[in-house]
Amino acid sequence: MEINEQDKKRQSLVYAAALLATVLWASAFPATRYALQYYSPVSLMVLRFCAASLTLIIVGFLKKIKLPKVKDLPMFAASGLTGVFLYMYLFNTGSVTVSAGVSSFIIATSPIFTLILTRIFLKELVAPLCWIGVLVSFCGLAAVTLTQDAEFSFDIGLVLVLGAAVSSGTYSTIIRVITRTYTALEATTYTILAGTLGTLIFLPVAIREIPESNSTVNLVVVFMGIFPAAIAYLAQSYALGNAKKTAHVTVFTYLIPFISAILAYIWLQEVLSVYTLIGGLVIIAGMFMTNFFDRK
Repeated sequence: MEINEQDKKRQSLVYAAALLATVLWASAFPATRYALQYYSPVSLMVLRFCAASLTLIIVGFLKKIKLPKVKDLPMFAASGLTGVFLYMYLFNTGSVTVSAGVSSFIIATSPIFTLILTRIFLKELVAPLCWIGVLVSFCGLAAVTLTQDAEFSFDIGLVLVLGAAVSSGTYSTIIRVITRTYTALEATTYTILAGTLGTLIFLPVAIREIPESNSTVNLVVVFMGIFPAAIAYLAQSYALGNAKKTAHVTVFTYLIPFISAILAYIWLQEVLSVYTLIGGLVIIAGMFMTNFFDRK
């Protein structure tokens, strides 16, 4: 009974961490669209993750985390490349021409890529009902996003954002491996640092653009570095490291457009359609199927 209670407590913490990461990432979509009015995609990327790195360095120093082993450095380089550098470069660049609604829809497809990659490389078995739950959530995701945004056209931005979704799915698979031997804080810190090092090639561009910005947008960038980056990545690393199945965590990504719509309704008084509410309920139903009926 004690073991069962411990498992339930751990699973509850996993769900709470995954939901926290989802809410924070949802807040990044409108923030990104706002910040791109003042900064180029590459400048926003480097400034955001410099803020995230500084935050994690301070926390890591206070927590006295261990240094990574030399043999694990390529793994951290891979997680930083896919989860930070490639993801943010492709997403920010694509977001210049792709609306927030469509981009959030495409990014939210990353659980499908994660499911495929973990099945191939980590040999994770997923029950048929789990796949059905993922597809049900995907249908709800489509209802939430595509009924909000009528502007949907195929262009290079769409391809870039899709590439970001693939990078995100790859990152989740790599972090699943890293958190077998490192804590969530260690995995997140060294992943963010590795990815930030790659972004520094764009630092001169960011330095030139800072004088043309203002205090408001810079506060938004710092917010994006601390919350949708450092804290969200940390929460996701914890969730992936402690979940029984990767799909139990990544399916939460489907909630991002729904939560974004809720936040826009609260903060910006944007219209919240009945299709959004119905789609949100469908997403939650699919998540329930994925998390509670996967017996494999």
